[in-house]
Amino acid sequence: MAINVGDIVGIVFLFIIIIIFIAMSFRVVREWERAVVLRLGRFLRVKGPGIIFLIPFVDRPMIVDLRINTVEVPPQTILTRDNVTVSVDAVVYYKVIDPQKAVISVYNYNVAVLNLAQTSLRDIVGQMELDELLSKREEINKRLQEILDVTTEGWGIKVTAVTIRDIRLSQDLLTAMAKQAEAERLRRAKVILSEGERQAASILADASTYYRDNPTALQLRFLETLSDISQRGGLIIVVPAGNEIYPTLGTTVALSTLSKKLQTENK
Repeated sequence: MAINVGDIVGIVFLFIIIIIFIAMSFRVVREWERAVVLRLGRFLRVKGPGIIFLIPFVDRPMIVDLRINTVEVPPQTILTRDNVTVSVDAVVYYKVIDPQKAVISVYNYNVAVLNLAQTSLRDIVGQMELDELLSKREEINKRLQEILDVTTEGWGIKVTAVTIRDIRLSQDLLTAMAKQAEAERLRRAKVILSEGERQAASILADASTYYRDNPTALQLRFLETLSDISQRGGLIIVVPAGNEIYPTLGTTVALSTLSKKLQTENK
């Protein structure tokens, strides 16, 4: 029985077609992926992970990554409510929670999230004054995440976090703020110094009144002062005459006591 070469070629060709068909009928979907299958252009189902079966040339899989993705919002030049120009950039963290919506509801969810984050950031910053912008980053992050969540929910996207990365001011504004901060520090220093002088004056006034009303306390304080001076050595102490300082003890007794003390310490 003669074998026709054409038949052999046909069989081999058919065998190759079958192998290709089988190879195209199976696809491996990894653990963090899902395959949104479209059959003749219509949504069929979400498949994966693992090995999935597809009808070649009929089913078309759209692979969606379920891991957390990041979008870097480039610096946005924004005018605040108090007419200050700032440059603000941010980072948005999100993930796909509904692969079907992510494929069918939006053309490119990565670009859509980026554009939405840019416009929302400009709106929020434009409604705030510079002081609020610099001191309320966490509040801005929270508000921006809430705004993004409302819209991206219909895309099958969940925004997990938003972070304002940097707020840059013009050099002229930084210089002006530095001068203002220096002036504020000087003002506070003057206030503290004035308060200290006021307290010192009050203490001296109280002490003067106390010693005026208590002559004995004044005498004791004078003796303590003389004792402190005598410890330095090489000094001559001149005690004024009269009873103004020692109205009760007497000048002679006080000087005698002081002399004995000095002699004892010099020994």
